[in-house]
Amino acid sequence: MTRAFLIVMDSVGCGGAPDAADFGDAGANTLGHIALACAEGRAEEGRSGPLRMPVLDRLGLGAAIRLASGLKAPGLGARGAPEGLWGAATEVSRGKDTPSGHWELAGVPVPWKWHYFPDEIPAFPPEITAEVCRLAGTAGILGNCHASGVPIIEEHCAAHLRTGWPICYTSADSVFQIAAHEEAFGLDRLLKLCADLAPMLHAMRVGRVIARPFTGTLETGFNRTANRRDFAVAPPAPTLLDWAHDAGRVTHAVGKIGDIFSHRGITKLHKGQSDAALFDHLIRLAGEAEDGSLTFANFVEFDSLYGHRRDVSGYARALEGFDARAGAFLDLMRPGDLAVFTADHGNDPTFRGSDHTRERVPVLAAGRGAGEIGLRGYVDVAASVATHLGLPHHGPGRSFL
Repeated sequence: MTRAFLIVMDSVGCGGAPDAADFGDAGANTLGHIALACAEGRAEEGRSGPLRMPVLDRLGLGAAIRLASGLKAPGLGARGAPEGLWGAATEVSRGKDTPSGHWELAGVPVPWKWHYFPDEIPAFPPEITAEVCRLAGTAGILGNCHASGVPIIEEHCAAHLRTGWPICYTSADSVFQIAAHEEAFGLDRLLKLCADLAPMLHAMRVGRVIARPFTGTLETGFNRTANRRDFAVAPPAPTLLDWAHDAGRVTHAVGKIGDIFSHRGITKLHKGQSDAALFDHLIRLAGEAEDGSLTFANFVEFDSLYGHRRDVSGYARALEGFDARAGAFLDLMRPGDLAVFTADHGNDPTFRGSDHTRERVPVLAAGRGAGEIGLRGYVDVAASVATHLGLPHHGPGRSFL
């Protein structure tokens, strides 16, 4: 029996979204612009020279970027025909966020408009602030604005330690994030606060309440920890994970997949402190995953460590490191296995601001021959994985196999 591995490189978009201008993202191209920056010597911290991703490029990465956006990315575009199935996918959900992208890749476009908080101070209505204070047992909150996670912690850490008030902030995504010190505020207390607040915000169509714990001191500085937890709205219909689980297949969720899908349709959860640790799980599952199983993995650090921080060199290093390990993973695939590499949205580190960017995403598949699959919908990924596993699929997608 065949196995399937669906691997999401969080935020690794490839430009060309036909509605990018509607989101203020015309011209954004995460992979393409990183490749250009590398070729022009603008990504030299901890690495040097053109972007090198030979493993995914052999599957068709350079060709997918060119198909999606028309850009010939320097350093990508292997000589000869790609060795995998390759193309690019376009999202229809009206978002550029983690739940929208992952749910649609799993066969379920988002049928509603997400609620977004205004980019003003205060960003949150009084009733939300009051509920946070009631649940946290505090007299107020800090932040109450649009912000990136690391700068807002640095800005408010002293006041947080002095008052015990949680640091609350949002972004261009449909999120409500709460940062708090793991020891001074308490990790369990932070997680309970987010869990208790989530139903109120989910009813408003806010996609996620995110716990953002950090540690450190005023003297040594502060660092966010790997104990982040997302409390996401449940998908509105059965997803690829449900299709497989309901058919009696084992499903493995690597990284934050469990949080994204509200732990629905998941047999086994595999967490880690870093993408390197998550890739260890993926390598292990390549050897151990059961016949007929589905492994669904998310690698978040492209987005969380480098995209939002507009760190081009760091993003390039992460891509090259991922590519090297992808080769080791592919070497462990069994005859009949399918591996699909894709992304959920963009986060162009050369673009203005610090938010996600609306882009097409690459779709690269190993194990089922070679050839161009063209421009597809996100939902076609779910249909194709279901077809490979011999599962009935219930979404609107069309298989490219």
